[in-house]
Amino acid sequence: MASATKVKPGFSLSGLGLDRRLADEAIYQQKLHKLQLAMLEPEQIYRVEGRRGIIALEGWDAAGKGGAIQRLTEKLDPRWVHVWSIGRPSPEEQGRHYLWRFWQRLPPPGQIAIFDRTWYGRVLVERVEGLARPGEWQRAYDEINSFEKMLADDGVRLVKMFLHISDEEQLRRFRERIETPTKRWKMTAEDIHNREHRRDYLAALDDMFARTSTADVPWHVVPAEYKWFARIAVAKTVVKALGKGIRLGPPPLDPEVAKAAAARLDRKEVAALGLTAAAFANRNERATLGPAERGRRKLGCGRPIGSLATTHSGFSPPPGRQAAPGRSRGLQGIMRWREPAAQDRNSAYPTVVVNTRA
Repeated sequence: MASATKVKPGFSLSGLGLDRRLADEAIYQQKLHKLQLAMLEPEQIYRVEGRRGIIALEGWDAAGKGGAIQRLTEKLDPRWVHVWSIGRPSPEEQGRHYLWRFWQRLPPPGQIAIFDRTWYGRVLVERVEGLARPGEWQRAYDEINSFEKMLADDGVRLVKMFLHISDEEQLRRFRERIETPTKRWKMTAEDIHNREHRRDYLAALDDMFARTSTADVPWHVVPAEYKWFARIAVAKTVVKALGKGIRLGPPPLDPEVAKAAAARLDRKEVAALGLTAAAFANRNERATLGPAERGRRKLGCGRPIGSLATTHSGFSPPPGRQAAPGRSRGLQGIMRWREPAAQDRNSAYPTVVVNTRA
């Protein structure tokens, strides 16, 4: 099966089999299509329920992170998914804690963030290249574990994956990039420099897996020697992790839609929307309301008019006086004080005085 390997105690990259592949392109396309459609479900649920998801991708240069992200997000609504390509920190970011720039990129409720390279640069490139002192990258393991646990405890679903390829396959892909005009932009001198330190990176990676693959947020390693297999394994891991513990399937219609239709549309319009007659269940209640209350509900006001001044203006009227609401909830005008009229003293919803010239 096209699956990633979940990191457990004693794991080492040297023991990971890289010969896993799919039989042919037809099987790949079939699996990819199915997983792309399956990915729509958690995206919709996360949006409707205000959930947050993070997909963190690490891997060797030319391991296929970009291609996996492209296939994973191909059918998603781009308004609710954000891909962050992480490179060198800016001068502003260099003067702050290394996690600061990632704090700025955490997803808001209803969205999923994908990180192409992550905060693990602290214990990988910064360790190998000597950009962080030993004491700094050694304490980073505990800092990262605390950071991720805090996210998990706050309800964020975090998926961590590393794409692994052999030394020989990386060299082959480098050559392909150099020889293919449309791929040359992907090749940089830094890729050659990193390859020179591959042995050091292998040691750093094994330490990273041993120290930061936790029960709450485990690592998943993807054998990426064959791109079709890797893309399916990434998508499968993400769909499973994001969907764990939530009710999948298209979200139900917001109940407020039926209520709004019953309150504002006639029967023919409601029928044209495909809503049932049950949407009119509250019509009897509305029929018993007085004119002032019906008008207030039609305007969409959620509370008595006299309370709008306090709620939306930040202050209350003087004792014995009423506020004529101004620029709030569709009423255009200015607020001014006036003595309550005689007919208002026995009404829960006094007459509103609005200056529409403002």
